[in-house]
Formats: sequence, structure tokens, C-alpha cells
Amino acid sequence: PELAAELERRLRGELPAGWHEAIDEFIAAESTSAKAAATRSSSQQVLNALATAIPELLGGSADLTGSNNTNHRGSVVVSADEIGGNYIHYGVREFGMTAIMNGISLHGGFIPYGGTFLVFSDYARNAVRMAALMKQGVILVYTHDSIGLGEDGPTHQPVEHVASLRLIPGMRVWRPCDTVETAVAWTDAVERRAAPTSLVLTRQALPQMPRSKSQLADIARGGYVLHDCEGEPECVLIASGSEVGLAVDSARVLEAQGRRIRVVSMPCTDLFDTQPQQYRDKVLSPAAPRVAIEAGTTHGWWRYVGASGAVVGIDSFGASAPAKKLFEHYGFTRENVVRVVEGLL
Repeated sequence: PELAAELERRLRGELPAGWHEAIDEFIAAESTSAKAAATRSSSQQVLNALATAIPELLGGSADLTGSNNTNHRGSVVVSADEIGGNYIHYGVREFGMTAIMNGISLHGGFIPYGGTFLVFSDYARNAVRMAALMKQGVILVYTHDSIGLGEDGPTHQPVEHVASLRLIPGMRVWRPCDTVETAVAWTDAVERRAAPTSLVLTRQALPQMPRSKSQLADIARGGYVLHDCEGEPECVLIASGSEVGLAVDSARVLEAQGRRIRVVSMPCTDLFDTQPQQYRDKVLSPAAPRVAIEAGTTHGWWRYVGASGAVVGIDSFGASAPAKKLFEHYGFTRENVVRVVEGLL
């Protein structure tokens, strides 16, 4: 009877009782952490917390498990000898992996997730689009999300890919800035059973951001005030993922010069867009000029900064060099962000 009830629960698409406690405990513990971490590593930490609480999670990777960090402590590889496993080595076949995940989701009883490099989402494009069209809750784990990949060069450095994923109707795209935002993104993805989610994660380590309880709650709204000033801001910096830390550092430089600066972390633009206008205006402060910062194409950000704002991004292909040198070359530095803000003010 217990097994029958479990199978019925899974096929109904209901999550197991008490699963949220596991992720809440994880977030509470990580909220006090100060250790920098790549969000691909943060994602693996989240999986370690989720996997025992949600046994229907069925993972995998397109031959990049060690780089995507999509396995967890309880992963058992599916094979001829172990058909009851919970992890699939898909081989170098991103489209095949995503199409199989769609089929698993359509069958029911499992929550499939699979990983590859963000740039290789191009190879899976048809199946990614079909996941959204068929309203399937697959979880697409995309790592190495920017020029921060480094020496592999422009063939492996995604520029337009995050914007492209954001354009797919029904797709929810998260680009978290640290472990806590990564955990909130996974929580949203697991709960979202009628549409796909893309988790866009870094190769390079990122600082952990301190937050109040209200800020922690507001992550789930897709965008929120992470760092604020007294009174109305003179300028609002908006960033996602690896550029959130840069925005906060730049704000502190400007504050030392007497400027009032707000920093908005926006890990999920499409979720932020669904919030009430009053909340969006409160976060973005429409009266102040705004600067968006993201290591990708600038196109999608103009609707947030308007004609009076600016976007620090990349509208060309990357190059082969160490990540630090690339970020400097393309203007992802405190000096450049401060210069852009001063130009607006």
C-alpha cells in the first residue's frame, strides 16, 4: 500500500510532504556563509539537500558531469546492471538528452534535470523549445555561463544565450549570484511542474551576499533591492549572476564619493516582470537613472534602464584569455561601472 501511494503521488506530480523543510534548513545555514563559491558548485550543494527529500529527481549530464556538478551524494548511475538508478550519462548529445528529459516528464513520476555548458544549449534548441511548448517541468542546468569560462575562447563563451532563453514563451530563466539565490532558483524550478526552467550558473567563484529576512523572501520575486542607500537613490544598478558582486563593489566606491546608490539583484527577469507594478517601481525607482550589468548581450536590458540609462554588457563574441583579463577587457570592472554612472549623473 505504501508503494502504491508513493507511485500515485509521483504520477499526480505532487511533491513529497516535508520536502520544503530540507531546502529551508539549507538556506538558513548558507545565509551566514562567507565562503565564495561558483554557482555550479552551489547547485550541487542544493542537490545534496534536495535529493533525499525528493526521490523522484532524475539527473544527468551530456558528458559533462564533473563540470556541471549535476551529480550528488546519492547519485546512482542508470545502467544495464542498475536500472533503478537516478542518474543518466547521456553522452555528447545535448539534443538527445533534452528530448529524453521531455519524454520522461511526459511519462510522469519523475522530475528530470540535465546539464551541459550554456553555449551548448544551441545544440538542444528544438527540444528546449518543445519543453516550453508542451509545458513540461524539466530543469535545464546550464553552467559556464559567460566569458568567465576563460581560455576555451569564444566558441565556448556564451554571449547571446541567456537573452535567447529568456525569449522562449513559458521558459523561466534564473541566473543566481550566490548559493542562497541558487537554492531559491532550484526551489522554484522543482515546484514549477507545468513549464521548464533554465538554471544559468558560473564556473568562477562568487562572493556570498548578506541579506535581511525580507530580502531573502524577495528573491522569489525575481528581483529585489540587495544594497540600498538612505533616502532616494541617485542611481540604481541592476545586475544578475556574477555581476551582482561587481555592482555592490561599484556602489561602495560611489558611496565613498558621496553618491546615493541602490543595487538591485535580478536573478530572474521574467519572474520579476510578473510582479505588481507598485513593487517593480519600488525596486527600480523610476525617477533615478539606471545601469544594468550582465556579461552577455545588452539587448534585453534596455526595457529596465530606459532611454536615460545604460547597459554594461557584451555585444560581440568573447576571446581566449584568463577570466580576470577578459572581464577587465570587456569593461566589467569597478572603474568602468563608476565611469558609466558618473557619465549619467
